Amino acid sequence: MRRRYLVGVTGASGGVLALETVRLLRACDVEVHLVISNSGRRTVCHEVGEAGLSTLIGMAHHVHAIDNIAAPVASGSFPLDGMAIVPCSMRTLSAVAHGASDNLLTRAADVTLKERRRLVILPREAPLHEIHLAAMLTLARMGVIIAPPVPPFYTRPSSIEDMVREIAARTVGWLGCDPGAAMSRWTGG
Repeated sequence: MRRRYLVGVTGASGGVLALETVRLLRACDVEVHLVISNSGRRTVCHEVGEAGLSTLIGMAHHVHAIDNIAAPVASGSFPLDGMAIVPCSMRTLSAVAHGASDNLLTRAADVTLKERRRLVILPREAPLHEIHLAAMLTLARMGVIIAPPVPPFYTRPSSIEDMVREIAARTVGWLGCDPGAAMSRWTGG
């Protein structure tokens, strides 16, 4: 069976990271499911335009409405290999950390946790206060990969696109897919 991954997109800044993550997952020849919060739609449109939102939606194999709690990804019986929330708002991160499954995105993350599947979260906020950090610690203790979208500068990126690709490639790698040449690999000093 073809591997399946879910990408959640929230209202935090970084819609371009979601676009590149989905693009790289498609390059891995996996089935991509997508859930975008209402704030996520607004933020993606603001940052990359209506065309960017259309591209994001068009790259996914399946797009599920944020309020469709009956979608397949809401159940543990639906086989998913992992989930990434790219970018992840602090509201969503806190909801996931505390089991507040009030929409499809947070419900799918809750299912990912209970089924012990890979969950990668790219929180987008700075600076962080104690509540943010406590929620991240709660999730990290459950095995969630918490990866603030910080580019590795040792790769000497020459553009914003290079940084975005590197962050998205690492996200795909943490999900268990090989991003190939999209990700720089350390070869020593």
